[in-house]
Amino acid sequence: MTFTSLTLNHKKGLYLFGIILCLFPFISAPLALLSGFILTQFIGHPFEKTSHKLTKILLQFSIVGLGFGMNLTDALQTGKEGFLFTIGSITTTLILGVILGKFLRIPRKTGFLISAGTAICGGSAIAALTPIIKARESEISVSLATIFILNSIALFLFPFLGHLFGMSESQFGMWCAIAIHDTSSVVGAAQRFGDTALQVATTVKLQRALWIIPLSLATSFIFKNKESRISIPYFIFLFVLTMLWNSYFPDFRVLNDTIVLIAKKGLVVTLFLIGAGLNRESLKKTGIRPLLQGILLWFFISVVSFVVIWTTIA
Repeated sequence: MTFTSLTLNHKKGLYLFGIILCLFPFISAPLALLSGFILTQFIGHPFEKTSHKLTKILLQFSIVGLGFGMNLTDALQTGKEGFLFTIGSITTTLILGVILGKFLRIPRKTGFLISAGTAICGGSAIAALTPIIKARESEISVSLATIFILNSIALFLFPFLGHLFGMSESQFGMWCAIAIHDTSSVVGAAQRFGDTALQVATTVKLQRALWIIPLSLATSFIFKNKESRISIPYFIFLFVLTMLWNSYFPDFRVLNDTIVLIAKKGLVVTLFLIGAGLNRESLKKTGIRPLLQGILLWFFISVVSFVVIWTTIA
């Protein structure tokens, strides 16, 4: 039986088998993403209509679950250290992104979405801003494809570079949170580096995600659209509540550790689903100029943040 002769039920079975494999310890986050991508190239995506919604929900549940393994005091200290860095990096990336978009003659809305996705939190920022700027489907798909391609590369590249340069877990966690686009890949990369890296990366990235709110307000003013609703990432507040629980109810350590383990597995499954969403059509739609804008922005924020973190954080 060839791949082209597989029935829909066979394809669904293969995908479900891939998801089950992600629950085993020998499947890492990068391997899960790569497996989902390869599987889609051969047999297509039988769950394409529901996969995007499922990915978003599973990611949010997993992030909230990670809060059961984090200490509030440590998280506040980490957030304090990354606050000014976050403001500076977001502002600089957005300004540079707009300039690059004009220089490369990329449509205004596409260039703005790529800039916002790079500056804050990838697909989440793009999803929040598209109704505000009234972006067309083609502009949304190009922006998302550009971000997700680079996001997937980062999941493999960053842990390698972190070990190559001998970064500490705190340094690597901060670097991931600043320079990797999407929360899923930030957590996936940091998870491979250690628990401290995971805590730092998750805390700073979620703090960063809250900047969707002021950016949405500014965007509605710039694009003169006051009617659109602003998307607020409410799950971040649940993440804070789970940290509070873990910090003040230590007697439930066994339960908390179990939830964290489930959350980590949920992230691996999430990355499998994200990899499955990167099909050939989305890669073709990207185009060289939007991809070039994304690469240049990503290179800028990665190098600058690395130098700052390397010289200021132990």
